[in-house]
Amino acid sequence: MKEGDHIFFKRDDNNFNKKLNKEVYDSISASQISYAKMLLWLKLIIYLLLFSSSILTLFLNPYGNNLFWLILNYSAISIFGTLLAFNSSHDACHGTFSKKKWVNNLIFHFTFNSQGISARLWRIRHLSSHHLFSNVDGCDADIDDNPLIRLSPNHQKRWYMKYQHIYSPFLYTLYLAIWIFAKDFVYLNKKNLANLKNQNYPFWYTLELVLVKTIYFAYIVILPFYLLEFSLGQILLSYFIMLAIGSNIFIYTLITTHFTMETEFPKTDINGFLPYSFSEHQLMTSMDYHPKSEIATFIFGGFNCHAAHHLFPNLPHTIYPVISPVVQKVALDYNYRYNVLSLYGAIKSHFLFLRKLGV
Repeated sequence: MKEGDHIFFKRDDNNFNKKLNKEVYDSISASQISYAKMLLWLKLIIYLLLFSSSILTLFLNPYGNNLFWLILNYSAISIFGTLLAFNSSHDACHGTFSKKKWVNNLIFHFTFNSQGISARLWRIRHLSSHHLFSNVDGCDADIDDNPLIRLSPNHQKRWYMKYQHIYSPFLYTLYLAIWIFAKDFVYLNKKNLANLKNQNYPFWYTLELVLVKTIYFAYIVILPFYLLEFSLGQILLSYFIMLAIGSNIFIYTLITTHFTMETEFPKTDINGFLPYSFSEHQLMTSMDYHPKSEIATFIFGGFNCHAAHHLFPNLPHTIYPVISPVVQKVALDYNYRYNVLSLYGAIKSHFLFLRKLGV
């Protein structure tokens, strides 16, 4: 089966995918799907209210010139904004909110762009690269060769990477700042990225990106500077603490889903064939943590049920705690690996993975 530029998945000769689909859909009723979608909308309202009220509180400045409360307010914007992205932006990107495309697009673009990151550019990488070829070198934009951190055993190793498990937390803290102020512009002008070849975006993509960044910076820095009794230095300090907090939540929620000691990084043979079928590939390259926990799913937006997400991306993440045990059962029936740890275990495994690749 051809899935990209000269990359093929092995045939599903034992009908694993057919069996998995049947058992998963047999395990969920129409009422469970309806409840899951209702919960999805409820979470959108909750996290959107928390995010927007944090911004409104910043503008109203009920704490005078107290720097501690300013930092706390910016931190709240960061936390609720990141949770909004996990629980709503991501699902909207996969079209799970509604059968109407414009509804999903409205939710996705508003909740993503309002945080200073291009929704349009991320969706291209996420749907057309990562979800097709997770953990495949040269095909997954999320593991595009990084000069500072080695995230794949198939990437070049540099001498300083033997310390990457030590310095990576500092780089992770800068992640959102780099994404907002540099990464989007780099990707906008990058012709080739993983399996995305000869990218030639229209000029209005640039105009949209500049507009998104301008509106974001205006409401998050410039407007507070004019409305509040704080210096520009205090505003910027609070803002960059906000980015640091958001970066760490974002990184440790997501990077543990693919980059651990247990997950694989499959390579093609000389004929361009990967060693697994598409469905088995998703199991081998994904890591779950607390996949049966509704609390974890409520917080992490289903990223904790990552195998289920990659196998059933068009189902709302609020149904994943129901289907994850089914995915695990069918995988074990076929003697396929199902990667699952606690969140702490997944984070620990990630740093062991970094140390292994560095050495």
